[in-house]
Amino acid sequence: MGDYRRIADRVAGDIASGRLRPGQQLPPQRVFARQRGIAGSTAGRVYAELVRRGLVVGEVGRGTFVRAAAAGPYGQAIVEAATSAPVNLELNYPSAPGQSELLAPALAPLLRPDVLAEALRPAPATGTAVAREAVAELLATPTWRPDPDRVLFAGNARQAIAATLASLVRPGGRVGVEPLTYPLVREIAGRLGVTLVALAADGDGLRPESVRAAHRTAPLSALYLQPTLHNPTSVTTSEARKHEIAYVVRELGLPVVEDRIWSFLHPDSPAPLAACAPGLVHVVDGLSKRVAPGLTVGFLVVPEGRVEAVGAAVRSGGWSAGRFALEAGVRWMGDGTVGRLVAAKRADAAVRQRLVGEELGGFSVRAVPLTYYAWWELPVPWRADTFTAAAAAHGIAVTPGTAFGVDPKVTPDAVRLGLASAAVPDLRRALRTLASLAGGAGAGTPVRGGRIG
Repeated sequence: MGDYRRIADRVAGDIASGRLRPGQQLPPQRVFARQRGIAGSTAGRVYAELVRRGLVVGEVGRGTFVRAAAAGPYGQAIVEAATSAPVNLELNYPSAPGQSELLAPALAPLLRPDVLAEALRPAPATGTAVAREAVAELLATPTWRPDPDRVLFAGNARQAIAATLASLVRPGGRVGVEPLTYPLVREIAGRLGVTLVALAADGDGLRPESVRAAHRTAPLSALYLQPTLHNPTSVTTSEARKHEIAYVVRELGLPVVEDRIWSFLHPDSPAPLAACAPGLVHVVDGLSKRVAPGLTVGFLVVPEGRVEAVGAAVRSGGWSAGRFALEAGVRWMGDGTVGRLVAAKRADAAVRQRLVGEELGGFSVRAVPLTYYAWWELPVPWRADTFTAAAAAHGIAVTPGTAFGVDPKVTPDAVRLGLASAAVPDLRRALRTLASLAGGAGAGTPVRGGRIG
């Protein structure tokens, strides 16, 4: 009986932290049950418990929706001090000082009526020749440069992942992933009717023998991997390990989706897995983290002979890039703006990681100075869901480890801290509060730093 309440607690934590927003529809109960690896009757109890708590509302014929929060006093948002808002360590969109001033000049020419008319037309998945060359130059490493003729575009990196998987895997297929993976890949897999299979990993990334073992159990259709600055663990796979993985995928003829969205933060620019297995690896990247989430483009570098199939998936899914965003991105790449933003964000990430070291130095935290996230393995007796809820009660949103875990039977008692979105003083204050909370302060015990918000 208690199991369904624990699951309801996790959903409640998602609502409290803002990960599930007012008005957002929950999946049908049968889909929820499949995603969580629970019985349909248990899913029904979870939804009933959420209704009982007043967190969701069920509408016959439409579904179950997150209930809107009670309205505050009229005008409150206008007069509240900025520091009263919760600190969000869940969202993770870096912004460099002076970013808007850097971006604005490239947009001005696009606003001329003659240029704007062209920029507002739909963009094909292949973009333009100029855009393909610009992206090939942007993504190049000292030992690898993509062929511009194999570059495609989507609205963002998430859509690029969805299009690639849709082009590779039929409904009912199995996709191998690291045991901790990008949460939205779970959502994409659910929509595509694809099963994610948790493979084994260690401090050097994916273990190649686990790919063979999973493939022997039941054939895999593809892999989805993050070999460079893995989110949430920050692991970067060594060159030797990448060659071992490449050997296995070539042996099995197994296509790979390689997510490099955070790789721009790595100063050594390690080559992608695609350099070792170019005929099988599809590289996904984009501008959302390098530039800004509001005007972004996703990139795809596909193996030879795959342009038509992946391009068709982009079109059929409605995942095409906007031409205005594409034109802006090309200008930012060409005038050096993206390069300046990357340098600024690398320095900013280092500052924020120093705060993690200073405030959470006594805990088990996995991170490197290059990244905007930290994986915090919580001290006993904390569970990820209860710590997330406790943090939310103190005005701090964090992501529970369950959001990244693939195997529902393995629940990591950890949280991911996204370091990019909060102002640096707020980040330090939030980390200090979380450290005090994790160190033993609970209900009825004052927490050093108090409530954030």
